Amino acid sequence: MADTPWLDDACSLVDAFRSGERSPVEELEASLAAIESSDLNAFSFLDPERALEAARAADVSKPFGGVPIGVKELDQVEGWPDTGASLVFADRIADHTGEAPRRFISDGGAVPVGLTTASEFGGLNVSVTKLNGVTHNPWRHGRTCGGSSGGSASAVVGGLVPIATAGDGGGSIRIPAGYTGLLGMKGTYGRISRGPDAFFRPGTVVPGVMARSVRDAARHYDVVAGVDSRDPTSLPNAGGWEAGLGTVDLRGKRVAILPSIAGVRLEDGVEAQLRQAADDLVTLTGMEVVDLRLELPNLAAQWAMGNLSTLLAELEGRWPRCRELMTDEVALGAVMAESMYNLHLASVAEGQRIEAYRAMAGAFDRVDYIITSTNPGPAFAADATTSAPTDNFIDTAKASPVLRFAFRRLMASLRVANGAFPRLSNTLVEAVVRKVPDLVTMGGLTIISNIYGNPACSIPAGLVDGLPVGMQVLAPHHRDAELFDLAWVYEREIGWPKVAPSVGRAASTTV
Repeated sequence: MADTPWLDDACSLVDAFRSGERSPVEELEASLAAIESSDLNAFSFLDPERALEAARAADVSKPFGGVPIGVKELDQVEGWPDTGASLVFADRIADHTGEAPRRFISDGGAVPVGLTTASEFGGLNVSVTKLNGVTHNPWRHGRTCGGSSGGSASAVVGGLVPIATAGDGGGSIRIPAGYTGLLGMKGTYGRISRGPDAFFRPGTVVPGVMARSVRDAARHYDVVAGVDSRDPTSLPNAGGWEAGLGTVDLRGKRVAILPSIAGVRLEDGVEAQLRQAADDLVTLTGMEVVDLRLELPNLAAQWAMGNLSTLLAELEGRWPRCRELMTDEVALGAVMAESMYNLHLASVAEGQRIEAYRAMAGAFDRVDYIITSTNPGPAFAADATTSAPTDNFIDTAKASPVLRFAFRRLMASLRVANGAFPRLSNTLVEAVVRKVPDLVTMGGLTIISNIYGNPACSIPAGLVDGLPVGMQVLAPHHRDAELFDLAWVYEREIGWPKVAPSVGRAASTTV
């Protein structure tokens, strides 16, 4: 048995399998041992027997043949828990395997080890739920991995498995990637199937992976991307994603460097680190920097409320009886949406969407890429349920049963008032955003690419306060390959750690 799991990327592990340096069985055993001894809380479920059977039968000629992987617990694997990371569905078992993980496992040859922790129903960009507790960042225990793919990020950068599935509906791949120093690619909307249950709302989700390297993410595209008849938004797979790395001529491409967008306030040190990384990338590629003014509405609040309709559909009539089982922030959000969301608020959200479309289209008429920060700052406290400062109105509302009851009464009154004054809802939402802008800060940098549907990639861009920060690069629709090449140049010439330093140190003392 290997002393530690493989600490390089998944592609190099496949090479090690093919050369006989490692075997899928010994690699699985090393991963299981590491997970068992880990205090990261990155996995919510393990299936050692099924994984061992798959490892013994692994076909290492396949793209990910024999590689142990984590599967985000919001994905379905037949026979495994299908909890949505919520106590509401703590006993539910999946009766099917989602198309993206199915292709990864069946077509790619990956060995599924278990489910990685996620935020409840993917609704928060944090690493804590009532069902699973707190997931920790391997760079610094006690700090968040973000969400909703936080467990996948923790497992990969924590040296437990070399790659894990993820999904990005508002930043849920890129945000954890930024906080943990991984490569986070959100493709063009439709690039990877959401089937077999492809809800129309929120119309922003793109499955993917948390990856240690560009070639891992590109190879995943080769295996998983493509048309699925159960997802009418899915796109054809052109193929050649990994083979094409390094073939795009980036010299002379126009790029705008905007450390922050949509009015998001960056923490100290982030802009300086972002500008240094962006300058390095420009120098390496020969791109041309272009001045650009990008005026974007902050879509987070109105967009989030509308998307809660999908949550109520998933709860299948259990709402509001299940309210106390849910994460307070998700439950309060549902109460607010139920009370405040109406046709006028929907019309405002749709108007903002069109405004955002026009702004992004105008920007990409002038530039090929936009570089911005992935997150407002480095990872905050792991047990925080929002990135907002303490003593905000959500903390106040959930502080006691009495206050929660009062909040629900207030929302009920607003529901009645909205019937007579339909514009009231949006007025209140905008007032809250103005008064407590940090409530919609996390995700404010990433959500625009989900709304517009363009590809966006978070590239590890160094450290602030000893913790990773991400450089996010946005490109026009269908130009995913160019983002892979930009990230590939940066990885090749500057690079980043494949795992957190503590993992490397631990490995060096045991090998």
